[in-house]
Amino acid sequence: MSEAKELKTIPAFKTDEEAECFVDKADLSEYDLSGFKPLRFEFERKGAQLNMRVPEPLLDAVKTKAKARGMPYTRYIRMLMEQDVSRP
Repeated sequence: MSEAKELKTIPAFKTDEEAECFVDKADLSEYDLSGFKPLRFEFERKGAQLNMRVPEPLLDAVKTKAKARGMPYTRYIRMLMEQDVSRP
């Protein structure tokens, strides 16, 4: 019986260039990618604008959630809207 291979952790990178260099050279099958989440890149042009009033505590809570995910709160709101309308 063969032993399970211990997977390496992805190192922290200070720049995009460091990350690109790592991905170009590393064998990613040797690394634990279980903590990764799919990321949707935004290529579609944004031609419409939305302006709405919400209670301040709600906006504060949204900003807190967005910050925890490392994204601007407007992008977080758009992501939530896209997830909701894409459900069957």
